[in-house]
Amino acid sequence: MNAKTVLPAVGMTAVSMVLTLAVVVMWLGTAMPWPVALVVGLGIDGGWLATLAYERRLAAQGDHSTPVTAVGWSFGLIATGVLIAHALTEESAAAWLAVAWLPIAAKALWLVHGLWERTALTGEALDAIQGIQQEARDEAAVARARLRAEASTEETRLTAVTQAGARVAHVQARTADTLSRAWSTLETAREGEDTGRALTSVTSRVTPGVTPRWELPVWGPTEPVSAFALESAGALTDDALDALVDRIRHSETPALSYREMASRFRTAGHSASEVRLRAAWKRVAA
Repeated sequence: MNAKTVLPAVGMTAVSMVLTLAVVVMWLGTAMPWPVALVVGLGIDGGWLATLAYERRLAAQGDHSTPVTAVGWSFGLIATGVLIAHALTEESAAAWLAVAWLPIAAKALWLVHGLWERTALTGEALDAIQGIQQEARDEAAVARARLRAEASTEETRLTAVTQAGARVAHVQARTADTLSRAWSTLETAREGEDTGRALTSVTSRVTPGVTPRWELPVWGPTEPVSAFALESAGALTDDALDALVDRIRHSETPALSYREMASRFRTAGHSASEVRLRAAWKRVAA
């Protein structure tokens, strides 16, 4: 894995050092003996290479030195400055300026390689991270699927409830219309003289000189009777209800289910709310 970053850095360093040495020898060789120019070029490349080697040694030990890094960048800037100065004195300055950035680029590649090394992980750690990420993705996918399924179920339930409510409202409307027509018929019969006299003779004995008035049945709003009111007259105690439920439950072998027991309980003429009956069943079957 280190080859992905170290090979480009090594290659760029070698190219920049050769280019720096060649430029120094060609440029300064016209003003001084070429051996002196060669020594100057080797000095720049050697200083850069020495600081780079020391930086790599510190990095291998997990250490870092700011002065050494500053010196290494200084050699890189010097090499870049030499290349830029040489390019400005040449006729084809653009071509030389195009390669003047190589020393700085080499230092940047070594910086990237150092960051790679400091953040590199072992294969086991990478496998563990991938496993954790995959598990998180799986859980997220399952959660999204569960939410979508619950939303679809809730939508279906609401649709069914709405349709059932519409049907109930339709039945209530038809019932109310039928009752209103029946009430109108009764009212017409009540107001009619001959019809009222005929109904009076049928419903009660005719008294001479007296014609009782036929009254309509009372039709008005009703209130539901609570289970407590139904049971208040002769409600069973919890103990008596438990004993009765247990006796009905074990009247056959195997023991009856709750639905069978409740049906026989009602058929026998006993009275208890569904809540109390189910609570008694739970206490007996526990």
